Amino acid sequence: MPSPEHDQYVAALAAQPPAGQGTIEEMRAGMEMMTDLYPLAEDVSVEVVEVAGRPAEWVTTPESDPSRVVLYFHGGGYVMGSINTHRELVSRIARAAGARVLNLEYRLAPEEPFPASVEDATGAYEWLLGQGIPAERIVVAGDSAGGGLTLATLLALKAQGTSLPGCAVCLSPWIDLEGTGQSAQPGSVDDPMVGVDELRDMGRHYAAEELRNPLAAPLYGDFTGFPPLLIQVGTREILLDDSRRVAEKARESRVEVTLQEEDGLVHVWQAAANLPEAASAVEKIGEFIRAQLP
Repeated sequence: MPSPEHDQYVAALAAQPPAGQGTIEEMRAGMEMMTDLYPLAEDVSVEVVEVAGRPAEWVTTPESDPSRVVLYFHGGGYVMGSINTHRELVSRIARAAGARVLNLEYRLAPEEPFPASVEDATGAYEWLLGQGIPAERIVVAGDSAGGGLTLATLLALKAQGTSLPGCAVCLSPWIDLEGTGQSAQPGSVDDPMVGVDELRDMGRHYAAEELRNPLAAPLYGDFTGFPPLLIQVGTREILLDDSRRVAEKARESRVEVTLQEEDGLVHVWQAAANLPEAASAVEKIGEFIRAQLP
């Protein structure tokens, strides 16, 4: 059962327009404002870098092992979000995983639609390899659109013949730009954060002409040869079936996959630092990464 803190969080979400409503500028501004809710811990270090021509930052804590690296892609429907909006979340992942996190500012639609984000993501991964970091010491991770981008990045790297990372982590990944899953049908799930129409609008902003290209919608990709996957999702999300279909495809491809469904939780609850469910989920992420990259 969700905690009282989660219930309060949901009530606050329900009082706001669903993600994807309003102009692009309004959506971006609203998401940036949320960063004030969760300040960084005092012992978190942030180093600004340029990675394959894109802004990025190293986020570390005293627990970070320099040899264990997480490449993180933020969520936001490919049209909003930034390294700023997700810095606090990745700092907690860095601490739990005992890793340093490379937080990437990939290009956004509609100004830079698909495949710009995939090019930026694969460029950042190749940059890490060029820094002498072995592929098996890298984790690729992301939430929502960033979770979809995580899987798209694996598909792109595999197609290029590039060594794949040691593992990958997807928080409520968006893999179906058209919203064909049962949980994305109107009235199926009471999701206070993301509306079905808004989801599909963002998909068209991102890849209007290629909604079923596997690098835009990994639902249509071949997961054979993927590294171990961790997927976390709440049962109160319209993207619930996206996560279930990722797990199903992975199992069919003989990929090691861990699917953690949390009853009654909403989209990317891990970002709400004050929730006990967020602390538990991030701890599980850390345990998975430490086990895969000992």
